[in-house]
Amino acid sequence: MSDFASLLPPTYKEEVARWVRDDCPSTDIGGFVVGEKIETAHLLCKSSGVLAGVPFAQAVFEMMSLEVEWLIPEGTLIDVSSSASKKVIVAIVRGKCRNILLAERTALNTLSRASGVASQARRASDVAKAQSWRGYVAGTRKTTPGFKVVEKYALLVGGVATHRQDLSQMVMLKDNHIWSAGSISNAVTKARTAAGFSMKIEVECQSVDEACEAAGAGADIVMLDNFSHEELQVAAASVKSAFPTVLIEASGGITESTMHLYMGPSIDIISQGSLTQGYACIDFSLKIIPNA
Repeated sequence: MSDFASLLPPTYKEEVARWVRDDCPSTDIGGFVVGEKIETAHLLCKSSGVLAGVPFAQAVFEMMSLEVEWLIPEGTLIDVSSSASKKVIVAIVRGKCRNILLAERTALNTLSRASGVASQARRASDVAKAQSWRGYVAGTRKTTPGFKVVEKYALLVGGVATHRQDLSQMVMLKDNHIWSAGSISNAVTKARTAAGFSMKIEVECQSVDEACEAAGAGADIVMLDNFSHEELQVAAASVKSAFPTVLIEASGGITESTMHLYMGPSIDIISQGSLTQGYACIDFSLKIIPNA
């Protein structure tokens, strides 16, 4: 498993600090109750899924001066049914009791959501592998404001591509851009003056004619949007025959249960907003061990 933590910007710990401040903006009466006695806690996974978000949780614990021993590597598929208690110990946390409880909810919220994205991404990746499809399954920019870095990171841990990280990474020309610019060709030509040679340009297309216009104008990627899977395969083959080097992305209404129908030899990318929108969270808890 790759160490995706090395990809994270140095500013991610600043985000973590803001989350902690948001959770305790003034007094901590619960912390006053327990004080600074040294305690040991088990971080438990209570529903099956792929563990993700470890660097962010680790940063929370470090901010609270806690020692953490991770027992399960990030990216591992945890099966709680393998445990008699239906709980799996993911990590051991030691330190002042007040600090453990200060860190608890922020760390668990982050792990829960990151692991939810990674679990959904892993299932999508497994579908592609089962079909022996060599293209990319990708998330989209439909992320939670303020939480994008975590969700995009979790996509990678789960085994799929992130698509573009933000508006500055790749040019995506959608219907609004095209309507305002007057045509696909106008939009692509103007975009290329700013993008130069170092940035890809993608165009959202509703027909084969639009896709061919986009590719002819110099687009690197054409998105065939909201096609049925039968129409998609025919359209993609037609565009590829005319423009063999253009990448073709399928998007729009594709789900985990239907995505295998959209995989074909002319399809390079399948994007799904559902990978970062409406994912089911994985259940974690942090329990202090009495008399540890």
